[in-house]
Order: sequence, then structure tokens, then C-alpha cells
Amino acid sequence: MTVSRLIQWSALLALAWSVPIDRNVKPAAAEENKPAEETPETQDTGLYYDRYLREVIDVLETDSHFREKLQAANADDIKSGKLSKELDFVSHHVRSKLDELKRQEVSRLRMLIKAKMDATAQQNVQMDHAGLLKQFEHLDQQNQQTFEAKDLELLIETATRDLESYDSARHEEFKRYEMLKEHERREYLRSLEQEKRESEEKREEERKQRHREHPKINVPGSRDQLKKVWEETDGLDPQEFNPKTFFKLHDSNGDGVLDEQELEALFTKELEKVYDPKNEDDDMTEMEEERLRMREHVMRNVDANHDRLVTLEEFLKSTERKDFANTDEWETVDEKPVYTEEELKQFEAELTAQEAELGKRAEELKREHEDLKERERELELQKKEYQQAVIQMAQKQKAPQAVEGQPPSGPNGELQFHGESKGAAEIEEKKPFEAAPVSDGNPPPAEPPQNQPQQTP
Repeated sequence: MTVSRLIQWSALLALAWSVPIDRNVKPAAAEENKPAEETPETQDTGLYYDRYLREVIDVLETDSHFREKLQAANADDIKSGKLSKELDFVSHHVRSKLDELKRQEVSRLRMLIKAKMDATAQQNVQMDHAGLLKQFEHLDQQNQQTFEAKDLELLIETATRDLESYDSARHEEFKRYEMLKEHERREYLRSLEQEKRESEEKREEERKQRHREHPKINVPGSRDQLKKVWEETDGLDPQEFNPKTFFKLHDSNGDGVLDEQELEALFTKELEKVYDPKNEDDDMTEMEEERLRMREHVMRNVDANHDRLVTLEEFLKSTERKDFANTDEWETVDEKPVYTEEELKQFEAELTAQEAELGKRAEELKREHEDLKERERELELQKKEYQQAVIQMAQKQKAPQAVEGQPPSGPNGELQFHGESKGAAEIEEKKPFEAAPVSDGNPPPAEPPQNQPQQTP
């Protein structure tokens, strides 16, 4: 799926991310009449629903009827919702896939909501998913099961609006990046002694001076800038520069327009004059901001209908203007501050407030951690007490009931015998058996005297 196809869908859908620089590009032979650089794969739009948007487009383009209508539609047809009505005529198989994509997206959004609430320590709050889903405008929240024409309208409308403001958001993000970098630099200097501070400031000035020492940067979209690409990238004679041929060479996908990726690829040679990834003095974040500024400059001067696409007619007209022959040098982003001193002070105040809030939260977490550790110790003690009680109960259950004359038992129920008891038992065993006397009224017969000779009658 090409970038221009995305733009065609939403009238203004265009990718905001910049194209990676390929430093290994070799000039093509003039007779081949083809650009040396290859169009990189479509980049992420930066929208939080980017994957859903792309998957919907991919599925719809598998339907021959809808694809035919899309190719015949213009920007107004798409923006007005006329194209969305064609959804009723797509195949059942395609509709089923779209339904499944929507259910997956709703599920993903619910997970995002839960994760956000968990992060803000609102776990015990009852979630109203239907209400919370209303904050997402790229789908119809009233119907969470099937993909309808209204879903396509909302998706196009929301993506168009979001991408229109996306470049501004990128500029703002870059401004905050630069302010943070300056804030950290000043904080570092304050921590140094006078002599060391002066040395660091001198080194910073030398770095800036080295960065300024670069070849002239041509104005993006000017004759000099395009002829540089014609000569160094396309390998053609600059004296034979032809705008129409140049356009066809760099319409990489042959769709008749230059989209934002194809335009940004034209600025590579100019950016290489200033930024080198191997040079620690060069900031690659600044390079991407520079690329964005160059593309915006060309769009303002060339894109007559503001659809974020450059047609051949628009391109040729731009080469007929007086400013096409502009030979001035392009002012890079590092030559002009992107923020004021007042904005920096406000930014630092916000950082201070955030740090204070984070410090407060850190103290709360520390106290909660200590409370948890104390609770853990208490539970461990309770566990030991419980284990001891269980052991004691087990011992009582195993101990036999005490009966008269039964030898004492040990802790595990085994019999214990003592020496004196054992001796008495042995004595009892050695005693002769004596029959108990029987009383019948007569005295028992006298026992004959022992050791007396018996008398004979």
C-alpha cells in the first residue's frame, strides 16, 4: 500500500515520519532513465489507530468493486462520505473481515482504557466501557460488533483531521526536545567550577562553529536544489535538466503524483551537507526536523489544492515561477532558535513542578513499600504461630488416653519403660504360684515338718 493511496483515502492522509537516508545509493546510468533511490516501505503515520486504519484499507482494496470506485473517486467524494456508501456493495467475505477488525480494535481500546486506569491507581473504580469509548472518534461506539458505512466515514474524517495537525505536533515536540537539551546543558554548567565551566562553554562554541562550516544549502524545490538531485542522484547532465522528466523519474510508484515520502527523498543530498550520523557534533533529531521544514516549504509553494500531493501540472507550474530560480541559501534550524527565553523559563518551571510531583509520589511509594514490608513481617510471625499451633494439636491428637497402670508414653506415642518398673515386673514373674486358700469350715491340714525322718508304722 503506497503513501499516495493513504492520502487518497482521507483526502489529506499523508505520512509525517521522514524517510531514512540511504547513504549507499549509487548514481544510475543516464540511459536507464531511472532514479537510483528506492522508495522505502510505508512508515507509521504516528496515529494511535494506525494499524487499524491500514488493515481496513488493505481489506477494502481486496474487493474489486470498491477498488474500482476508489480509483474513480476524487478528494471531495471521499471527504463528503460518498465513497463510504459503496460499502454496502462489497462482498460478504470482505464485510466479515471488516467486522472482525472492528471487534479487535474495540477490544484493544478497552485494554488501553484499563491500562490507563491501572496506571493511575484506579483499580477499584467501576469502568463504563461504553462511555469511555466515546473519547475515540475513529469508529462508531454505538455499534461495537459490525463495520458499517458510518465507521468508514469516521475513520476517514478523524484521520484527515489528525494528520492535518500532526506536523504541528511534531514541531512542538521538537521544540520541547531542544528546550530540554538546553536546560540540561545549563544545569550541567551550574554544577561545574568556574574554570571548568568556561572550558565547557568554549568547547560548545567550537562545536557550533564546526557545524556551521558546511557547503551551501540550496532552497528546497529551487532549480539549484533539483538540478543537484538530477546530477548526483540520477547521474544526468545538469545542463539537460528537464522538469517533466525529473518528475517522472521521482514518481517512484508511477501513480502520477509526488507524495510526501517521494518529496522528502529529494532533500537527502542537501541534508547530507549538514548532518552526518557518524559525527557526534550533528544531532539526527535536528536533521529530521530540517527534513520536515523542507517538505512543508515545497508544499506551500507547489501544492496548489492543498491535498498534500504534487501533481505533474502543479510541479511544472512551480518551475515557471520567479522564485524557482532563487539562489539564496537555506537557513537551517540550528541557525534560528525554535523557542524564546520566556518559553524556556516556562518549560523549566513545568519541569520543576513535575519533579516535585514525582518526588511526592516517590515518597508515597516508599511509605507504601515500608508498610508492605511491615505487613509481611507480621504475616510471617502469624504463619509461624499457626504452624506451632498445628504441631501442638497434632501431638495432642496422637497422644493415647492415660489409663491406670499403663506405662507413660513419649511425644510420638511410643511407650517408655523405667528401670525400677522393669525390675519389679521381673520379681513378680519369678514368684511361685500360690493357690488361693479355699474356706470350707475346716482348718487346712498341717504341713509336715521339713527335714524330719518319716516314721514307719
